Amino acid sequence: MSNWFMLTLVGRDRPGIVASVTSALFESGCHLGETSMLRLGDNFTIMMMVRDCGDEAALRGTLQPILEHLHLVLHVDAIDAVLHRRPVPDVCIIVHGADRAGIVSAVTSKAAAAGLNIVDLDSMVGGSEAAPIYVLQIEGVAAQGAEAIQTALEPLQAEGVKIDVRPIETFVG
Repeated sequence: MSNWFMLTLVGRDRPGIVASVTSALFESGCHLGETSMLRLGDNFTIMMMVRDCGDEAALRGTLQPILEHLHLVLHVDAIDAVLHRRPVPDVCIIVHGADRAGIVSAVTSKAAAAGLNIVDLDSMVGGSEAAPIYVLQIEGVAAQGAEAIQTALEPLQAEGVKIDVRPIETFVG
């Protein structure tokens, strides 16, 4: 059985991070599973599942020159990989509102109570410092249907948050 690790790398965004990390892993014989790589503010973060990299010490040794060169912080966890069982999202929720504390908590709590299993969540702060806007996009599986999610989130609209809930049509085959 392969040894799987979850890597999390964080550092100031700059060109070449993904190329450097993935090339080093490839050249040392590692295989990638699922990954998520994105910019958050002025930072770049990578989360990736990797296997066949030896033990944790060998994996850290492979990445150490890149960590030092690009000033990245690495966190490693041994994991049980479960691939090919990712739930297919059937609902998308888009939220826009003035940036204030508690938006993500309110939306996700009400949606979870209505049966939402979040598969992916992205958020960003736009607008200006004087008038910040928070944008949140969630994809998930709505066990009780998109209508149940819509109903659960409607009270938040009275608080000045625009929420759009729509089913995702997935065509398979």
